[in-house]
Amino acid sequence: MAGETPRRPYNSERRREAARRNRTAVLEACRELLFKDGFHATTIRAVAERAGVSAETVYKSFGGKPGMVKALWDITLAGDDEPVPMADRPQTREILRTADPVAKLRLYAAYVRGIHERMAALFALLTQAGPEVGEILETGERERLTGVTAFVTHLDESGVLRPGADPAHLADAVWALAGPQLFTQLTAGRGWSAGTYEEWLADTLTATLLSGERLPGER
Repeated sequence: MAGETPRRPYNSERRREAARRNRTAVLEACRELLFKDGFHATTIRAVAERAGVSAETVYKSFGGKPGMVKALWDITLAGDDEPVPMADRPQTREILRTADPVAKLRLYAAYVRGIHERMAALFALLTQAGPEVGEILETGERERLTGVTAFVTHLDESGVLRPGADPAHLADAVWALAGPQLFTQLTAGRGWSAGTYEEWLADTLTATLLSGERLPGER
């Protein structure tokens, strides 16, 4: 009708940007409160108030506290909140396209070090939180094993594993050697620098994966 104000066109990009800002604010608030008050005292309501959003927004975005903490885990692991799988990130792709196996393992050790430096504090906090976070930690470890297995499979398909090696056995060994528990034991427990850990891991992976010696327990 004449004289009516035309409706504004729906701006989906503006809505997506607002959702991204809210997500970032919620995860930042979650991190701050976790380290300030601990896991059990960090509630959805407290996070929502700190982030300046409604509790309903948090529930709609993350489904609840476990989903929110898992999202925080994922962005800490990756180093950002970009929707790019770890396997497709530049550092991972550089590792995969490097031809020299020793150089490849040194790049992989640097990659593992970077993850642990980002994750160490959050991992320590959650491991002390009790059974309520057990599923988050178990999921993280399953995902880590999947990534390690894919890397060892890549080495096997590239023909660089030591002759006669069992890739599944080696994947288990790498999973254990590159785990967060050992990183924490050597750095926080024994005072190693992150650089010393990285060098040790590179040397140990090289000896484990590329040498001609069998691992204990292998036939």
